[in-house]
Amino acid sequence: MTKILFLVADGMGDWPLEELGNKTPLEVAETPALDELAKKSRLGLCQTIPQGMPPGSDIANMALLGYNPAVYHTGRGPIEAAAQGLELNTDDLVWRCNLVTLTGLGQEDKMIDYAAGHLETDQATSLIHGLRKINKNSEFVFYPGVQYRHLLVQKNGMLTKAADMHIRPPHDILGESIWPDILSFQEYPALWELVSKAYEFLTTSDNPTQATSIWPWGQGRPLSLPAFSDKFNLKGGVISAVDLIKGLGRAAGLSVIDVPGATGLLDTNYAGKVASTLKFLENGDFIFVHLEGPDECGHMGNVQDKIEAIKRFDQLIVAPILQSLKGEDFTLVVCCDHLTPIAKRTHVSEPVPFLIYNSQKEVQGENVFSEKTAKKTGLFIEKGYELLNSVIGSKRL
Repeated sequence: MTKILFLVADGMGDWPLEELGNKTPLEVAETPALDELAKKSRLGLCQTIPQGMPPGSDIANMALLGYNPAVYHTGRGPIEAAAQGLELNTDDLVWRCNLVTLTGLGQEDKMIDYAAGHLETDQATSLIHGLRKINKNSEFVFYPGVQYRHLLVQKNGMLTKAADMHIRPPHDILGESIWPDILSFQEYPALWELVSKAYEFLTTSDNPTQATSIWPWGQGRPLSLPAFSDKFNLKGGVISAVDLIKGLGRAAGLSVIDVPGATGLLDTNYAGKVASTLKFLENGDFIFVHLEGPDECGHMGNVQDKIEAIKRFDQLIVAPILQSLKGEDFTLVVCCDHLTPIAKRTHVSEPVPFLIYNSQKEVQGENVFSEKTAKKTGLFIEKGYELLNSVIGSKRL
């Protein structure tokens, strides 16, 4: 059986930038491996975000793994709870809980940093343990995660009005007023009290980080997915630095492969991800390799770092995997989950570029891999969750 690989550079797609001569970071970055692949691959666009749903990585990557988000998605928090293997009741409400930097909690205050300066995990864990100690409300329980990404479980929260509360993702409101969200928090007094106490603790205690507040968002009931092996008859695995992808993998019954030194940033352990990919494929059929770096650079609005992240993805992930699989029977997909335009500094719902390469039947493709060349082909997959099925069917193309 042919091996299937999805190499996903989170947020890699972008809009043309005047400072880059009206080209995108993907067009400007040095990507010889991707461009060589493009010449013998099918290129196209894929709509990973269903109409009416927010353009989050949770929704987009669920679609790329072959699950319809409109059917299975319950929230960002529940996916990351699955990564941690938390034992939850069906009526529990699971919130993603960022450590963030705010100017305050008032009407004139703003979101400064959704990631609190990308604080270290050990620092963040210490803060979460401190928040546990000051929290006297047994309705809420903090669970530490990685860097700025944590969880807040609200016991039986699905039975409360908090389940329908709308809090914007913090990365969507950088530099903007947080007052609409503060008003939402205040609709559920117990949650507002927790946010207020957390702010007081983080701004008055011996806190060496930039974290000034918690930001609960992306809440929903516990996640349940059909087994990937039953759905696709493939033995699969996922590799990522972030709990979001690990949670999707765990919920789907995929092997979740931890790579030491995987950070989700530019300095991630690329060689470790490649080695783990090749090791899994010795006995596995499908591997989903996720790189967070381009997305983080997009959120920061750092065009040069995003170009560098794409370059490293090409040279340190795509190229060595292709070299190692030379002569083997495999199908390779390269894509992003969503666009994270530098100009916007957050996700958008536009279709993403992809390429599908079949080692046993190369096709006439395009000279380079970019948003523009992918659109030029006219190939469009309207429902993102059907991309994997099309790839499985393309093994003989």
